[in-house]
Amino acid sequence: MILAVASGKGGTGKTMLATSLALSITDAQYIDCDVEEPNGDLFLHADIQARRPVGIPVPRINQDRCTLCGRCSEACEFNALAQSKTRVLVFADMCHGCGVCSYVCPEEGAITETERRIGEVETGVVQGRDAHDVLFAQGRLDVGELMATPLIKAVRKTSDPARTVILDAPPGTSCPLVETVRGVDYCLLVTEPTPFGLNDLALAVGVMRLLSLPLGVIINRSDSGDRQVKDYCDREDIPVLMEIPFRRDLAEAYSKGIPFVQVDERYQALFQHMVAKIRQELEP
Repeated sequence: MILAVASGKGGTGKTMLATSLALSITDAQYIDCDVEEPNGDLFLHADIQARRPVGIPVPRINQDRCTLCGRCSEACEFNALAQSKTRVLVFADMCHGCGVCSYVCPEEGAITETERRIGEVETGVVQGRDAHDVLFAQGRLDVGELMATPLIKAVRKTSDPARTVILDAPPGTSCPLVETVRGVDYCLLVTEPTPFGLNDLALAVGVMRLLSLPLGVIINRSDSGDRQVKDYCDREDIPVLMEIPFRRDLAEAYSKGIPFVQVDERYQALFQHMVAKIRQELEP
């Protein structure tokens, strides 16, 4: 089963919940898909065992073979190619590596593709306290790079089908989130009971429904704010799977990089029950 832990905004406690969830179940694999700012390892302290670079194919123009027909620049949806009177210019930072330029080029050998590094994937193991280990993976986008989605695709390929995979999604509702949650079995949306939390939760719910993904809500700091989030979930028939009140001891542990299930082990059983309930709901 693949679970995505997401939110419409940053700061809701998404990574705090995802890491504690991974430590609570016996067959977990935690994958940090927030490749622009991976921080799950601040809580899990994984033993990184392998690193591999990830790149995207970028076109290289053979000006001697190019006939300046303009098909490549017309086909590029991302304006990574521009044609002047004498040559075709390539803006590598804007290239998404889709390959459409070489596909439409009528001249054999006029466009070749070279790989440009955008980041790396790190894999390892989190040593478990109860005779089981958590598999770990994260993507790390290179400084100055813009293309997060190819790296998210690469880090998702490390998923072990024999495990319960927990994808820690990037905040927001843009392309990196969509790439992370695409094809998952269930999405856990973390929110807070504030007007900002409700606004961004509604945006995230809209994305999940466009992708036809089953979802549930976890309300963090549930004893603050008001009832608007609960009322919204009631109206939209969205299950509230868990409510976590604000506690100073949990906040202090978070500030020290300590998963909150190691402070209050009762939450391990609550997470286990929640996952079992999700499995039951997904059964045909």
